[in-house]
Amino acid sequence: MKNILRKIIIETDTKHGKVFEVFIQSLIVLSLLSFSFETLPNLGEKYKVLLSSFKFICVVFFSIEYILRVWLTKPSKAYIFSFFGIIDLLAIIPFYFASGIDLRSIRIFRLFRILKFFKFSSAMDRLIEAFIAIKNELIIFGVGTIFLIYVSSVGIYYFENPVQPQVFKSVFHSLWWAVTTLTTVGYGDMYPITIGGKVFTTIIVFIGMGMVAVPTGLLASSLSKTISSKK
Repeated sequence: MKNILRKIIIETDTKHGKVFEVFIQSLIVLSLLSFSFETLPNLGEKYKVLLSSFKFICVVFFSIEYILRVWLTKPSKAYIFSFFGIIDLLAIIPFYFASGIDLRSIRIFRLFRILKFFKFSSAMDRLIEAFIAIKNELIIFGVGTIFLIYVSSVGIYYFENPVQPQVFKSVFHSLWWAVTTLTTVGYGDMYPITIGGKVFTTIIVFIGMGMVAVPTGLLASSLSKTISSKK
């Protein structure tokens, strides 16, 4: 019995495994659509009950799938503490929390169901390998980015606080400006009006362009090597 279940749930290259894979993927899509419909205003009570019932069915199937994967994987912790094991758990946690505790924010974890898709993709495996290969570079780049954001917020604070004390109230308030400027988003809710602030902003924008290019180049190079090694 255990071997049969393993061929269906774990070994997705078998006939029955592919059927199970399609079934789970279809259930993920339907559960996400159901979640979206629940947010519609003035939704009729009949539809609320229908969507709630379907949500319960989805959670039951996802829970059974999770328990079976834990049981069929040896050692079990290899799945429990894996990336997709955590994703599978986060996909069902909101239902059980909501039944006893009013933690509305935890419902956002329902969106993790969409990440279950990637479990059935070999492309995702290659992407994860590519990230692992450059993890040290990404860590260094991440630390450098945090430092640069802080320096940017301090710089713009000293330039703009004297003339815009209500906008750039403190270094912490200026962090939002630093994030939107370094990522070249620029929402326009905070912008410099002094000459020094504008020059400083121009420099930060150019640095931000490079910030986007560096990790993109690293990932592209690593992914290319990963794909080549699999051929």
